[in-house]
Amino acid sequence: MHTFGRDDLQELLGNDTDVTLVEVLTEESFAEFHLPEAVNVPLKEGFEERIQEVVPDKSKPVVVYCANAECDASSKAARRLDELGYEQVYDYEGGKADWKAAGLPVEP
Repeated sequence: MHTFGRDDLQELLGNDTDVTLVEVLTEESFAEFHLPEAVNVPLKEGFEERIQEVVPDKSKPVVVYCANAECDASSKAARRLDELGYEQVYDYEGGKADWKAAGLPVEP
């Protein structure tokens, strides 16, 4: 697992179009707004099964994020992905609050 900030995420997204962005918050939080093209896999019971359905290729880069730097759901999700054998796991620590505060696009 690698932790990184907004600039790192933008660089990764710009260099590799085969990155999966995963918001690990609730469905309600995801519905408020989320990063463009993100999928929602809440960190709750069934997370391991659902993430493997959404990202079956464990060699593919996966970026997890949650609400903000104080939220620890994304770091927990990243650890679980590591345990499941995912090879390229990234935790965007600033979360969607950091992304939106920078004026970057979000989806409703």
